[in-house]
Order: sequence, then structure tokens, then C-alpha cells
Amino acid sequence: MVLLRRQLEELEETMLSPRAARSGCSRGRERAEAECDFRTAFQRDRDRIIHCKAFRRLKHKTQVFIAPEGDHYRTRLTHTLEVSQIARTAARALRLNEDLTEAVALGHDLGHTPFGHAGEAVLNDLLPGGFRHNEQSLRVVAYLEGEGGLNLTWEVRDGIHKHTGPEEPATLEGQLVRICDRIAYINHDIDDALRGGILRLEDLPRREMDYLGWTGSRRINTMVRDLIQNSFNAPRITTSKEMKAVMDSLRTFMFANVYVGSAAKSEEQKAKNIIKMLFQYYIKHPQEVDGGLPAREYDEDAVERRVADYLAGMTDRYIISVFEKIFLPRPWQS
Repeated sequence: MVLLRRQLEELEETMLSPRAARSGCSRGRERAEAECDFRTAFQRDRDRIIHCKAFRRLKHKTQVFIAPEGDHYRTRLTHTLEVSQIARTAARALRLNEDLTEAVALGHDLGHTPFGHAGEAVLNDLLPGGFRHNEQSLRVVAYLEGEGGLNLTWEVRDGIHKHTGPEEPATLEGQLVRICDRIAYINHDIDDALRGGILRLEDLPRREMDYLGWTGSRRINTMVRDLIQNSFNAPRITTSKEMKAVMDSLRTFMFANVYVGSAAKSEEQKAKNIIKMLFQYYIKHPQEVDGGLPAREYDEDAVERRVADYLAGMTDRYIISVFEKIFLPRPWQS
């Protein structure tokens, strides 16, 4: 069986681009462990992410619309799967490592809070030093899941940590996921906004739609084609200048018309209040915090960090149930 893993690693050498990451040349894990007989290091990382509890909880975490009534709105899990599909398609075309690409894509949002970016914003205000979901995603795989973390390879952790923010991932696979994340959410957020009546087709900016396409499939195809064409022989993963300008303009449009102040965000302040009140409650009652790191991983002043880990790991529906249990009166029973 050891031979099978080695054959897969040799196959990477012959089939992948010279610029692709090789699982057999990984910078390794924080804790040494025996290799799998039949899976490469990046395949093991992908499997560990899929089987962890934080991944399963993504199905009940908000993408944009808080607690939508309808089965077809995106959740954080369906967003993650769409990012993974788009990134793997591009990785195959560019002859990059699909297993590394998939692992980074599947793990990139594990640290997202309940209530989407509204939850992230309020925890960022409450937690000393701030809260950023990409850093929390790294905490999830490095410390919070499993027995002291999932012990993922350096390349996967780097891609997860740097999928957003000022730093760019070290691998081309990580860079690819970073751009495909944006491709996915711009397009599916338009689709959800149209479905929810927040936008009408005629509201969409004509110049950008004429350039990209008036359907989600056409837009994704146009973006991915541009990404592949401009990254094929480039030292980094990139789009054309024209595509970048169009995507930036469309993202600005979505912030102005959907992400901030729209009817879809009407419950956002209530969601923020839930997290704020629970944060303050658990600071005063830290003994009621369930889960998180073992006590030895925290110093005496880190109660805020432990509370933030606990709240960030909750799903939308679970945090509402916890809030109701703590703050709302229950019927008296004799």
C-alpha cells in the first residue's frame, strides 16, 4: 500500500506543471506523523477537513441572508462547495495540484461566525486585538478541532489563512482559491438577491453584465476563462486588468445594494445584539462555556478569546436557541 502513495506522488511529478505544489515536497506538519499508505499528504488534509465538526456546521451558517425562508439560498457550506468546484476546474486546466486546491477551498471558511459578516463585525469590535474569519479558520484547524488541531500541512494552512487579507498565499493553489472565492460569492450573491427580490434583473449594472454575461453560468465561465488565460504562463494567479476592474465594480455595486442596508439585512442589528449580549454574558460566566481549547491552552487573561472561539463556532440556529434559553423567560410549570 505504501507503493500506492508513492505512485501518486510520482504521477504528480509527471503530470503537474513545474509551478504546482507537490505533496511529496510539502513543508510538512507541525507534529510529525507517519504517512498514509494510499493517500498523499494533501488528500489526507482534504479528508480531515471534510470529516471535522466545523465543516458540518457550515450548513447552518449564514452566507448573506440571515435565516432565509427557502431551501435554495446559499449557506456557508454551499458557498464552500461552489468555491471548491470552481477552483478545481481552474486547477486542472492550469495543471496545478487539485488535492491541495480542494483542501484549501474546503477549509477556507471554517472560522466564519454565525450570521455571516455581521457576526464577524461584532466579534471584531468585542475581542481585544480584533476578530478576522481567516485567522479564525486557521485557529480551527490548528487548535480547536480534533485533539489539538487537525495537524494539516503547511501549504494548506497557509492557503486557508491567506485566502483573504493583505498577504498572498505562497502556493499558486492558494492564490487560485483566493480569487475563486470572490468569483463564487459575487455570482451566487447576485443569484440569491434576485431570488429574494432584493434586486431585479434590470437593476444589475449593464456595463458589467454585458462584459460578463447576464446569467450566473455565463459570468462564472467568463471569469474562469479569463483567470486561466492570464495565469497559464504567469508567475502568479491573476486575472486581466479589465476583469479585475469589472469584478471590483460589481463588488462595489453589491455592497451598495445588497450587503449594506438592504431589506435582506433588516435583521442584522438583532443578530449583532445576540452575539454582543452572549459575549458579555459568557465573560461574566466563563464556567458555562462549552468546548474550545483545553484550559492549559489559555492564560488567565484569555477568557475573551475562549468566549470568541465558542461563539464563532455556533451555527445561526444554535446561537438563537442559546440566546432564548439564557435571556427569554420560559413558561412556569408546576
